[in-house]
Amino acid sequence: MLAIARVLRTGARLLLLDEPSEGLAPVIVAQIGDIVRQVKETGAGVLLIEQNVKFAATVADRHYLLAQGRVVESLDNHEFVEREDELLEHLGI
Repeated sequence: MLAIARVLRTGARLLLLDEPSEGLAPVIVAQIGDIVRQVKETGAGVLLIEQNVKFAATVADRHYLLAQGRVVESLDNHEFVEREDELLEHLGI
């Protein structure tokens, strides 16, 4: 969370997050989700790289699923939530 705060203090308009939920307690992951949503509300862009699809679905507007280094699906969040089980099976999760 400190790293996110440091970037936001610079006035950046794009936040790049690589696995921000990795290894964290669920309560902290929820707090990070709140922060990401607040950042989006300010109009800043957020690029989130995340394997925790449950977390990603709570903050993302659009999902790009990668398999073997290639984009295999491009979905808005509504489509992603509707097809989540199928997509997770496809990814082997």
